[in-house]
Amino acid sequence: MTADQMVTRPALSTIPDRSGLPAVSSWDEFTTLREIVVGHATHIRIPEQDDPSAWLTCYPKLTRAELGKLEVGEMPAHIVEETNEDLALFVATLRGLGVTVHQPAVVDHGVQFATPQWRSAGFKSYCPRDLTLIVGSTIIETPSPTRARYFELFGLRPLFQDYLLRGATWLAAPRPQLPDELYLVDADGLPDLGEAEPVFDAANVLRLGRDLFYQVSRSGNELGLRWLESTVRLLGDIRIHPLRGIYGYTHIDSTISFLRPGLVLLNPGRIKPDMVPEPLRGWDVLWCPPLRQPAIWQPTLSEHWISMNLLMVDEEHAIVDADQPELIRALEDRGITVLPHRLRHARALGGGFHCVTLDTVRTGGPENYLD
Repeated sequence: MTADQMVTRPALSTIPDRSGLPAVSSWDEFTTLREIVVGHATHIRIPEQDDPSAWLTCYPKLTRAELGKLEVGEMPAHIVEETNEDLALFVATLRGLGVTVHQPAVVDHGVQFATPQWRSAGFKSYCPRDLTLIVGSTIIETPSPTRARYFELFGLRPLFQDYLLRGATWLAAPRPQLPDELYLVDADGLPDLGEAEPVFDAANVLRLGRDLFYQVSRSGNELGLRWLESTVRLLGDIRIHPLRGIYGYTHIDSTISFLRPGLVLLNPGRIKPDMVPEPLRGWDVLWCPPLRQPAIWQPTLSEHWISMNLLMVDEEHAIVDADQPELIRALEDRGITVLPHRLRHARALGGGFHCVTLDTVRTGGPENYLD
């Protein structure tokens, strides 16, 4: 079976008409949301853990001995079903707010594929933000260090092609080779990411108008930062702020969340007051309160901090984990109306409400929020 055969493609006629709106325009994380992609849990599976890229990006805090005890392959049916139920309610809420919602085509992630150097199967369609970075009207497919995600974006190709035909710019980073030498082992015997080639996940990046924040970590290396800097120069006056020594594991959006201009939610378990990134030191900081850790499938792809992974619908409304009353109260104290939703298996599957979405149209532009 070829990679193309893994995808059940929807007809383009199923994509809602958005006459009069830009095909793609998203510069930030908080201005009024108009259009979005929401993932799903169908066919989600845990990659084989003898693959160094899977160890690096799935369970990087486990030892090799602990990896050998894990169950891999398809996730239990009840987790998939309950997650898709939660996502269906989430989608209904967004549509009720007037937001156009798309979802990826169904991909059979159990299909095997290979390059001359390695063999793998797929991972998930749950987190569309992980591999796609939207900068204004430009779609950027990023070079993930995870081998199992090599063809994951095929589930969004029909939508991206439609956007292209309606005026969006569509770019892809150089396809990574992902050789074994890219994957290192640190002094503690745990996996680390090397610099053999540019690799990074889009979820290593947060957008703030004309400014981008890039987290150097196990899911984004220095060469990936260099490639992104070289590319956004073609898109206009855009600045990139590297974040080093903040969080060394995967993704940035359970560490920093932009709520509105001048207000940022920070993770106190990863950032101390004297470590606030320099560009944000004049901002009002909301330190995330303690989060509840409900009983969940073990082990998890995310720490409990995934519950601060919220989605701003606009500067006054947020979709937040309903099981986190202290966070909800803290946001409401800052004048933000919370729309609580459940995502029962966010930790097990590795994504909260920001992770499971990709906003393609917001009303904001390339504003300068920092000077």
